[in-house]
Amino acid sequence: MRVLAATADGVWSVGAGASGAEPGAAALAGRDVADLVAVPGGWRALAGPAVFASDGRVVAELTGPAATCLAAAGGREELLVGTEGAHLLRVAGGEARPEPGFDEADGRARWYTPWGGPPDTRTIAVAGDGTVYVNVHVGGVLRSEGDGRWVPTVDIDADVHQVLVVPGDDDHVVAATALGLATSRDRGANWTFTTGGLHGTYARAVAVAGDWLLMSASTGPYTDRAAVYRRPLGAAADEPFEPCASGLPAFTENIDTGSLVGSPSGQAVVAGPDGRLWASSDAGAAWEEAACGLPPVRRLVLPTG
Repeated sequence: MRVLAATADGVWSVGAGASGAEPGAAALAGRDVADLVAVPGGWRALAGPAVFASDGRVVAELTGPAATCLAAAGGREELLVGTEGAHLLRVAGGEARPEPGFDEADGRARWYTPWGGPPDTRTIAVAGDGTVYVNVHVGGVLRSEGDGRWVPTVDIDADVHQVLVVPGDDDHVVAATALGLATSRDRGANWTFTTGGLHGTYARAVAVAGDWLLMSASTGPYTDRAAVYRRPLGAAADEPFEPCASGLPAFTENIDTGSLVGSPSGQAVVAGPDGRLWASSDAGAAWEEAACGLPPVRRLVLPTG
């Protein structure tokens, strides 16, 4: 297994066969890498006011509000970038342009943050058919309609921290929220919430590993008790989570958005707040420590090629 970690000090590779860096060495050293996405033949990283390629070149310079998140949107050089102030940019041909219609989305005037500041674009998920889901914190999840419109889906006050489209099933969308797991099987038209088996409902990270869904949960934003849980992807709404206890420590801080990742083959990796990584090859049933001493992790990626 090889995992890439976007950190406060570059992009690190754990395992063999790194793209853009030797195993265990950092690319973009000295840069705080806010987000990372795998693309064919390498990766793209969001660091400061620019997007970088795994070969070190600058894909695009960014202006305006600070960038917060990144997603692949199609071709190798086409990307989506979220920003502070809850805006969305599309990067193509080396240029970043505002995504049409996003700033006019219904309900925008009600977006907020608990501390009174402006909301941010927090995570972006792209379905296989190109439909885009954007998580605004705090503003729910918006879905692209293909004609420039952006449609609100889940309730704003669910306080979504990450949205994810289940690989291979464009209808199945999940979100980690302050109210537990939110699940839609009709592209966000309807949502159900699951909290069974969790010791707390506050969730920041969600991932899919094989036929299992993994999620972090805690007692709140300033918790002293957090854990990773799992449940089958096809579980009924009332089927409880089970704790991923074998091999993982007791976490005393939140497992943050981006710090949990899975693959279709059932591999999974979680980053703790202390610079350690744990890996699982059986969809979270058992874990073992994979690395230690990393700078603060912003995003984990399991490359597909």
